[in-house]
Parts: sequence; structure tokens; C-alpha cells
Amino acid sequence: MAEILHTPITVIHVLACTFLMLVVLIQPGKSGGLGALSGAGAQQVFGGRGAGNFLTKTTWATAGIFFATSMTLAYLSSSADESLQRKSKIASEKKASSSSTPAPATSGKK
Repeated sequence: MAEILHTPITVIHVLACTFLMLVVLIQPGKSGGLGALSGAGAQQVFGGRGAGNFLTKTTWATAGIFFATSMTLAYLSSSADESLQRKSKIASEKKASSSSTPAPATSGKK
């Protein structure tokens, strides 16, 4: 089941990351951001309280999606990896078998 979900969640994660970068860059800051590049028209479209509030809500929503997909992908990659469980089992078996074999004899010469 985890393999089926991994690819679509990764796609959503990358799209949310890209969109979040664009939304943050569009927002006017102290120096105007990328909105300042388009001149006076940018102040009318992106300026004022309404557009700032819309961009703020969009940023928070996109950041929430990005956070949720990040946590989901981290969980899926850590819990669904059977190879790590197999490596852990092999390592514990090697440790158990090496502790049951006697240590090689050392010579008393110095």
C-alpha cells in the first residue's frame, strides 16, 4: 500500500514546494519582492490589505500541505523499508553468532 501512495505524495510535495516558493517571492516585503519587478501594476494587483491577506492565507495553506507531505513521506520511507529490517536482523544474527564462538588465542610474546 505504501508503494502506491509514495509517488503521488511525492508529486504533490514537489508541486507544493514550487508553488510555495513562488507565493513567497510574490509577496511584497521591505524591498518589494518580485512584485516590485513589474512596476506600478504590481502595487494595484498585489498591494493593499486584501491581496496581502490572500497571499498570506495561500502561503499558510501551501506550507501546511508541504509540511503534511513531508511528514507523510518521512513516515513512509522509515516504516515501509523492509531492507532496513532485514539488515538489522542479519546484524543481530551475526552478533549472536560471533558471541558464541570463542575468541582466537593470543600469544604471550611482547
